[in-house]
Amino acid sequence: MRARKYVEGALELLEQAREELVKGNLRQASEKIWGACALSIKAYALAREGRVLEAHADLWRYKSVVAEELGDWVRDAWYAANTMHRNFYENLADRKDVEKALSEVSRLVKAIAEKLQLRS
Repeated sequence: MRARKYVEGALELLEQAREELVKGNLRQASEKIWGACALSIKAYALAREGRVLEAHADLWRYKSVVAEELGDWVRDAWYAANTMHRNFYENLADRKDVEKALSEVSRLVKAIAEKLQLRS
């Protein structure tokens, strides 16, 4: 049930990121993209192994497990999300950067939801 909540939260954050993009608020869109990625990795760990990931270091390590099982493209999505987390503080990314990250992370969240059969 908790893994499902993580996936639902990730999907909601992706929608909010899209809304922030429409408004031109790249910083808020960026942070929501990061949050969606983090929640999806947490969902995967919890559903597959019963592991609760809390620290950034845990997420960094576990994304490699997800990449091994879903494909190396997961790393690109992870890197894009981390860039967005940094952008929230530094506000340096342009719209195309944020759009690309949103696309990559959306793919990751959808793939995890489908793999775990948790899509609502």
